Amino acid sequence: MVWDLEFGIWNLEFYSLEFMKIAILSPVAWRTPPRHYGPWEQMASNLAEGLVAKGQQVTLFATANSVTGGVLAAISPEGYEEDKELDPKVQECMHISYLMEQAGDFDIIHNHFDFLPLTYSRLIRTPMVTTIHGFSSPKIIPVYARYNDINHYVSISYADRSPALRYTANVYNGIHTADFPFEAQPEDYLLYFGRIHPDKGTFDAIQIALATGHRLIIAGIIQDTAYYEEKIKPFIDGQQVIFAGAVGGQERSRVLGRAKALLHPIYFEEPFGLSVAEAMLCGTPVIAYQRGAMPELIQPGKTGFLVNTQQQAINCIADIERIDRRYCHTYAQQKFGEERMVEEYLKVYTEVLG
Repeated sequence: MVWDLEFGIWNLEFYSLEFMKIAILSPVAWRTPPRHYGPWEQMASNLAEGLVAKGQQVTLFATANSVTGGVLAAISPEGYEEDKELDPKVQECMHISYLMEQAGDFDIIHNHFDFLPLTYSRLIRTPMVTTIHGFSSPKIIPVYARYNDINHYVSISYADRSPALRYTANVYNGIHTADFPFEAQPEDYLLYFGRIHPDKGTFDAIQIALATGHRLIIAGIIQDTAYYEEKIKPFIDGQQVIFAGAVGGQERSRVLGRAKALLHPIYFEEPFGLSVAEAMLCGTPVIAYQRGAMPELIQPGKTGFLVNTQQQAINCIADIERIDRRYCHTYAQQKFGEERMVEEYLKVYTEVLG
């Protein structure tokens, strides 16, 4: 039963898990799902496909070259990070408004596009759930706070919550488990998987590998060119330190699964850490700096180690073989599987729709 704003009466319209018309709003920086990098797009895709598998009527608003088992609605031809001729602000403006102009066709809108869509929420009747995939800056929190009364916020970790906001739920990101098969026998290399940026600690990963005599594979996009040129490139020799660039598809699971350990020496309060969950799903333990959501993802001594310094990380390498890779896989499958995420979001939807 919902309140009809136009007529000021209760409308006897009931919702159930059996059938909902759901709009998923994905970003348009990259294709959905992304070919390699694009964690927000990946989560929008995983949720959309999981909902479709549950029999829900899903419309995915994404770039025109996106792939979905639901209905694809697009006004942006492709991701503006993939076609630099496209203006990001123009594409984002057109993309968001394209959904909002059709808002009345849906029972619920699920926003994975950060704070900009919130500005429409008082102009439409369709309730909006917003998954907050992280705060790019504290300066954007007032936008979220302004719509506390009408939006339904979901955090992806308790570590990433703001005291200024009201949350409907916490739902950990869900991975399509079939894409990350268990690997029992790793090769003798360490892996760094993520953006090449000071926040992600690429330089620290190199130092950990060098100090322990291990090969290191670096996989990710270069987000900070100056950092790469000064701190990373001088160590890349193609033998002990290998730069693989952006890695996606089956190669992503292969490089994650065959690693002896994933190094995740972050220097910021990371909201989640998708590669951490994916590595554990493959059976690969993780050594991470104890920041952000890492204590929520990693079980110390069971799926990896939480450390505070580079030296502590170096000391943990010798203990990696004590970790049961099968346990890592089972733990990640249960906690970060796509099906669990879908079920939890369906509960959020039914709670929001009353």
